[in-house]
This record gives sequence, C-alpha cells and structure tokens, in this order.
Amino acid sequence: MKTPAGQECPWFYGNYFRGRDIEECRLLHASGETWTRDLCKTCPVPSIARANSCEFMKLRATVWRPFEALFQRRVQVTAYCEKVHRTVAEPHIGCGECHTLPFKLEVKD
Repeated sequence: MKTPAGQECPWFYGNYFRGRDIEECRLLHASGETWTRDLCKTCPVPSIARANSCEFMKLRATVWRPFEALFQRRVQVTAYCEKVHRTVAEPHIGCGECHTLPFKLEVKD
C-alpha cells in the first residue's frame, strides 16, 4: 500500500473505506513504537523492500531523533537473517548467504 509519502511499503496499512481514516505502520507497531505520518518521508523500509525480497530477513524498526531537539524523528532499521542466524550489516544487500549466484562468470582470452 502507498504511504503518505507516496512510496509502496508492505508494512503500511491504511483503511479509507466509507470515510474511515485509519493509518498505521505495522512494523513500528510490532516494535512498540508510535507512528506518525511524517516518519514515512525519511523511512528506509520501502527502499529496502524494493532492493531485497529475502524471505529470511526480518526487519526491526525503532524511532530515534538525532541531536534530540534539532532534527526531526527518523526510523532506524536493523535486520536479522533467520537462515544464517546473524545480524545483517546492510539490509539493502542482505547477508550474502541466502541468495548466491548459481554459476560463475569467467572471461577467457
């Protein structure tokens, strides 16, 4: 579903049927965080979902504010691979173990 920022996100839920106006981020809700519409503008989760569709990677989101009073709140995402049981350093790329290439390219002269 499209977020208020206009990006497709698998964890955003909006119910607008017959005048309802219910919106929530189910990823933040599962982490116990409160969601507001402004968080969708800077959220990295839609780009992670577009770049990596690994079924074993689980995301956990938290809300933080850099330099408490100066900047707006942002979503910080950590990823964990359930197949290899370790934290993923770069969620856009993945752990590197789940989706290896099935062949090797060689260039011969």
